[in-house]
Amino acid sequence: MSENDATRRRLVDIYRRRAKHYDLTSRLYPVPFYPQPSQRTLAVEALHLRAGDTVVDVACGTGVNFPLIEKVVGPGGRIVGVDLTDAMLAQARRRVERNAWGNVTLVQADAAELDFPAGADAIVSTYALTQVPGCAAVVAHGAAALRPGGRMAVLDLKVPDGTPRWLARLGAAPVRHFASIDAWLAHRPWETIRAAMQVELVDLTWTELFFGNAFLAAGSRPG
Repeated sequence: MSENDATRRRLVDIYRRRAKHYDLTSRLYPVPFYPQPSQRTLAVEALHLRAGDTVVDVACGTGVNFPLIEKVVGPGGRIVGVDLTDAMLAQARRRVERNAWGNVTLVQADAAELDFPAGADAIVSTYALTQVPGCAAVVAHGAAALRPGGRMAVLDLKVPDGTPRWLARLGAAPVRHFASIDAWLAHRPWETIRAAMQVELVDLTWTELFFGNAFLAAGSRPG
């Protein structure tokens, strides 16, 4: 089994165990009082959505972003929620049914191998992409599927620049269940995501959040 396959299996196992209570426990991620809801709002706002738009939510989990997206795109829009874990999608399906949203499609797939719907207006990923093996491929494939001018936004965790390694290891504790902290710090996936977005998108913005422990990157497909 390759390292990437092992990581995927570990992620599925972890999220299967956490799915039922994810909406509650995610409020404590990565630390208590972290402003996750407001930052999710910033990510959706960065997509510049309009009524009727099609939005792909990569690693959508239980669909926490869906209400924010639905509020803008309305019943004439479309949400495609993609996640690797069946248990998380089951919770997302319950959210969709509770709200009687008829415009949501849920897809179980590895984001790095996803066949993105062509001509999508926007792609968003929140607190997930730095844990996905092949995150650069997700950015490239997603950007290629966007309509010209379509938007992509990634909200995720990082380590502040210049942080001593011992302190970075302590600050990276929230990812310890998902990946080796040392491997995560060595790979610095947020830099991989930024580099891939710089290649694939234009008008890229990169905003440091929570004292540099998180970032919001957003840009548009050329044309």
